[in-house]
Amino acid sequence: MQTILGAGGPIAEELARQLHQHFTQDIRLVSRHPDKVNPTDELFPADLTDPEATDRAVEGSDVVYLTVGLPMDSALWEQKFPTMMRNTIEAVKRHGARLVFFDNTYMYPGTPTPQTESIPFRPNGRKGRVRAELATMLLREMDAGTVTALIGRAPEFYGPGKTKSLTNSLVFDRIRTGKLPLVPVSSSTHRSLIWTPDASRALALLGNTPDAYGQTWHLPIDQNRLTYRELIRIAAESTGRRAAFAVLPRWAFAVGRRFSAAMAETQELLPRYRDDNLFVTSKFAERFPDFEVTSYRKGVRHLVQEEVQDRG
Repeated sequence: MQTILGAGGPIAEELARQLHQHFTQDIRLVSRHPDKVNPTDELFPADLTDPEATDRAVEGSDVVYLTVGLPMDSALWEQKFPTMMRNTIEAVKRHGARLVFFDNTYMYPGTPTPQTESIPFRPNGRKGRVRAELATMLLREMDAGTVTALIGRAPEFYGPGKTKSLTNSLVFDRIRTGKLPLVPVSSSTHRSLIWTPDASRALALLGNTPDAYGQTWHLPIDQNRLTYRELIRIAAESTGRRAAFAVLPRWAFAVGRRFSAAMAETQELLPRYRDDNLFVTSKFAERFPDFEVTSYRKGVRHLVQEEVQDRG
């Protein structure tokens, strides 16, 4: 049995498909209101802030994937995420399951320094501090040998379907609907973006690779990093439109935070858009040389095809 805690989001849905296609049809989906992805999926409604419910959700599992996402709300993250991680750790200990934690880079410094798996945590705000707490909590257990686990860490998302990120909402979603894309902070810095289906494929592979455990892995991205200007140009070439865009400077976000809670929650993320964001995935590439990473050009073209399909 392989169990996904936090079913329903884009990572979890594609992860369920990949596990079903390549590794096992014995899959349990856990969330408050789970829906089937595959015909054979077992649905298990549970609140992961409840230790007993989490324990029951993990019981009988060989591998557990923790992929929970929460709205961009710092107070909510502080309230719920550490509890969910503690409950999950205790449950996998009790039942002898292996744990795969899907993590992000909010705790990394917003500098142009290349980001490898060993870069120190230097969070720039409340959400980053929460993510550092979660990762540190699990790393301590891994180092102590009390759990068999791995961390799969991803940079900012872009991708199809339910994918949510600043890049998707300000750039690609606006292109899809015929609106002017809005570039956060700078159009000339190089971005590290992960195609969400690639993240899920990589998680499934790591979770079913015994020697991957006990380590942190940067999930695979196209290392030929592009700027927003270049990404928008690819979209324009595919749609026949002008490669026009507007840059939202940091002061615009500062003004917007007075009127929008969502804009306020973006403040700690803005340093990553000021300079090149260099997420390094050579460790994964060396261990899994046959893994095919989706290029930025292919990913952007796919998003444009979604636009055409939506209009049809």
